[in-house]
Amino acid sequence: MEVINFADSPSIVNRYMLELRDVTIQHDPLRFRTNLDRIGQIMAYEISKRLDYKQTRINTPLGECVCNEPADQIVLATILRAGLPFHHGFLNYFDRAENAFVSAYRKYKEKGDSFDVLVEYLASPRLDGKTLIIVDPMLATGSSMELAYRALLRKGTPAKIHIASVIASNQSVEYVKNCFPDDTTLWCGDIDAEVNAHSYIVPGLGDAGDLAYGIKD
Repeated sequence: MEVINFADSPSIVNRYMLELRDVTIQHDPLRFRTNLDRIGQIMAYEISKRLDYKQTRINTPLGECVCNEPADQIVLATILRAGLPFHHGFLNYFDRAENAFVSAYRKYKEKGDSFDVLVEYLASPRLDGKTLIIVDPMLATGSSMELAYRALLRKGTPAKIHIASVIASNQSVEYVKNCFPDDTTLWCGDIDAEVNAHSYIVPGLGDAGDLAYGIKD
């Protein structure tokens, strides 16, 4: 698996990551969602460089022109709910993509920090032969990503797979390497070293879903 970490190269993504992490800024949910959207757009542009293209002849007001356009059939898949603004950034660029949504969440047990990850909802087109891009802002343990992927495979086998995350942990990177095909590409805004006892990334940024949409009961 190829792992691309945007933190390795200075860019405007670094500024958006700073604002997502900064506790004094992230209390503004609109700005938090906007920054997820922005990073999604930038990652979509970088992923677009890896697609296959075909030449299309079009008419302009003054003549004919040959242009390149993506030949891949793209499916954007999102893990609800934190993934929605991140997904929107990708959809701004891949505006002709099909879309898939998976509900994967942690169900904590009565005592302690242990939990099961449950998948309760799946809406997806057929995936056979298509380019699947799975987007989820936080890749902490990798278990939610694996279960979402297994659920999506009920709809067929994609030709190419990209995983996009704003922040991943070293643990999750190693986990998904063992769960996904070798030719999968993982795109990360940054990769943090630790996951705490609650399975949150440290330093991370907190609960992305709560910061984007409010605390859930």
